[in-house]
Amino acid sequence: MNALEELRKLYFNAKRGTVKKDIIRAIDLFKMLKTEEEREKAAVYMDGLSQMRSEWAQGKNEDS
Repeated sequence: MNALEELRKLYFNAKRGTVKKDIIRAIDLFKMLKTEEEREKAAVYMDGLSQMRSEWAQGKNEDS
């Protein structure tokens, strides 16, 4: 599995309890991408993970 495929898998399998770890791994994978085309595709998944983390963090604060 290449870096872009792994990023995609992280995005689709992210859960509230794993999203912080997933983002750290996604950053490492993003650094491995060699072409601008790959980076553009990966940016969608990176943004999605970031949005999930933000939304879930807000939900956690609202539950408190």
